[in-house]
Amino acid sequence: MKKMEMIYEGKAKKVFQTDDPKLYIVDYKDDATAFNGGKKGTIADKGVVNNTMSAIIFEILEKKGIPTHMVKLISDRETLVKAVKILPLEVIIRNVAAGSFSKRYGVEEGSSLAKTILEFSYKNDALGDPLINDDHILALELATEEQLAAVKKYAYAVNDALKEFFLDKGLKLIDFKIEFGLCDGEVILADEISPDTCRLWDVKTNEKMDKDRFRRDLGRVEETYQEVLARIKR
Repeated sequence: MKKMEMIYEGKAKKVFQTDDPKLYIVDYKDDATAFNGGKKGTIADKGVVNNTMSAIIFEILEKKGIPTHMVKLISDRETLVKAVKILPLEVIIRNVAAGSFSKRYGVEEGSSLAKTILEFSYKNDALGDPLINDDHILALELATEEQLAAVKKYAYAVNDALKEFFLDKGLKLIDFKIEFGLCDGEVILADEISPDTCRLWDVKTNEKMDKDRFRRDLGRVEETYQEVLARIKR
């Protein structure tokens, strides 16, 4: 598979065309950002951790019947994926109050929630990724009703699968962000699932095991990413 022109560079990844128009190569970077790019830095070997962890989890989700863009891991930092058109939505699932949710609604971090929350943000850096609802999505034609229904169904299924998986590794899934894309007209899971996109706490100590260590200057950032990957591989 020949790596060709770069067609996208985001905060954490680069995407390249290949000699097959239906396949892309995703290259994971060590760059770290927080607060919509307001804080920037580098986490050594973050790209390796996130690439490897995403590949492991996508394979698990595929076995659960959730379609993903994953084709195969091709190096420590690169994955071959299906070419998708990303829906401009950040899909957030919250199992426990934390982060921006706690700040926005004045709920103590770590508080249990009466039900799992699904939120949507409009994926637009210039606007600060504002929260939107179903009506906004349909009115702005960001997705069709059928696509939105599929996104919701898969998002909840991902949550069920990940909660069980992480709990077995001694990790509590607090919340996470995922993205979906269209491949041959079908909605599939894309992007990544990693300590960058998941809020993970140690089951016994509630120690933060994710990008909050970078966001909040908690220290031991690289070590924590490596620890999460080591648990995932067990």
